[in-house]
Amino acid sequence: MDAEKKPLVLIVDDERDIADMLKSYFEMSGYLATVAFDGASALEKAKRSPDVILLDVGLPDIDGFSICRMLRDVHTCPIMFLTARVEDADAIDGFAAGADDYVTKPFSLEVLGARVKAQLARGERAKRASAVRIDDTLSIDYAAMTVRVYGKQVQLARKEYEICTLLSKHAGQVFDRDMIYERVWGAEGDSSVVTEHVRRLRRALAAAGAEKDYIKTVWGVGYTWQN
Repeated sequence: MDAEKKPLVLIVDDERDIADMLKSYFEMSGYLATVAFDGASALEKAKRSPDVILLDVGLPDIDGFSICRMLRDVHTCPIMFLTARVEDADAIDGFAAGADDYVTKPFSLEVLGARVKAQLARGERAKRASAVRIDDTLSIDYAAMTVRVYGKQVQLARKEYEICTLLSKHAGQVFDRDMIYERVWGAEGDSSVVTEHVRRLRRALAAAGAEKDYIKTVWGVGYTWQN
């Protein structure tokens, strides 16, 4: 397996023997692995965009629950707690912080490896499911937040992409401008800006080579997506 294709595991544990053991195990299992012994180092090493994070709760500087919440603000990869805390309340706190799994110590390396593999496989299935081919011309990857026309990515502003996502996920449903504004901007406001963003979205798709206008204007009502 090429190094660039190996999943990267970030191991966060202040017990060096455990961290080194996990690093060796995952490297022998075909992964890349990196170790952090405290919360600050974990946040720094997470900038490498790991594919899965194994996180202890009892870190010396910042508790694992807080680290998990910080990581969740910017990372969507699986986060699995590895901890000696066995109380149900701790597990509940872990999942509430954004964890995908909660494994108590001591644990079997083989079972842990299987759980990591399952988390990565689940993520791959979600990525494949998120990529929607509208037709031979247009495809949208909702996880990667990309729109492609004939395989070439269309450069869209954030609000234009979000309007595209909203309408395409509800093809055939009519949205008035107020509904679009509330769903995309997250509040009530001047919905007249929706018209300009829809115009830019249409223009971007057409400039990329789309011959069909996927966004239909329903006069006096709003807009709908037609596949």
